[in-house]
Amino acid sequence: MKGNIYLGFVFLALLFIGGCKSTKVLSSGTADPSLTAKKIIQQHYKNLTDYNTLTGKLKIEYTSADADQSVSVSLRMKKDEAIWLSAPFGMFKALITPDRVSFYNRLDNEYFDGDFAYLTEMLGTEMNFEKVQNLLLGNAILDLRNHKYETNVVNNTYKLTPKKQEDLYSIFLFVDSKYFKISRQELKQHAEARSLDMDYTYQQVSNKIIPNMVDVQIDNKGEKTTINLEYRNIELGKTLNFPYKIPSGFKNIDAR
Repeated sequence: MKGNIYLGFVFLALLFIGGCKSTKVLSSGTADPSLTAKKIIQQHYKNLTDYNTLTGKLKIEYTSADADQSVSVSLRMKKDEAIWLSAPFGMFKALITPDRVSFYNRLDNEYFDGDFAYLTEMLGTEMNFEKVQNLLLGNAILDLRNHKYETNVVNNTYKLTPKKQEDLYSIFLFVDSKYFKISRQELKQHAEARSLDMDYTYQQVSNKIIPNMVDVQIDNKGEKTTINLEYRNIELGKTLNFPYKIPSGFKNIDAR
């Protein structure tokens, strides 16, 4: 069980990437109450972060009812192709591609190699590679252009509420009033009594606006988990490789 908790907290960290060794947290602008939802969404997509590769380190602090952990991991990403994560001494490694989720854990000599159903169950919402990229860059999980929204100003941010929520979950988005990046995302699964809330701050790295800090709050049927992420030494545009091989003799995790 301890191994699964560790896997969960490391994998959640995968979803939120950013940071730099000498950056300044960006300040917010002043929200305009007259701005329509259509204009807010247009600006959000106009300001999407574009990158080819990203590498750096991620400090993660994890707190739940039965665990309190802190670790720094190495991260490598290539746009639309791969997300790679490695804990110190190779105790944990993960590789996510558009069609697979794979990881192994030397603490328990076990591995998983399959589809996105594992992340979907862990996070309580349907996941795929595109959604992972959106989350890690501070972009909206859903394609905002496919829905109609009501908007109002809350704490100097634009709150977007779908006029028609999804059948299985509700989503609420808060958009920064200066850079039009997502400052908060809330996903609620009322029937399953699960929720996932994410708060972002931003910084500038190589003239790109990416997340700086991310606070994650998870409530799974009353069991609460908090994950705080701090991003360091991020570099963009480097040539990267993604070494990954599941050790022989490890036990396959049944993720169903």
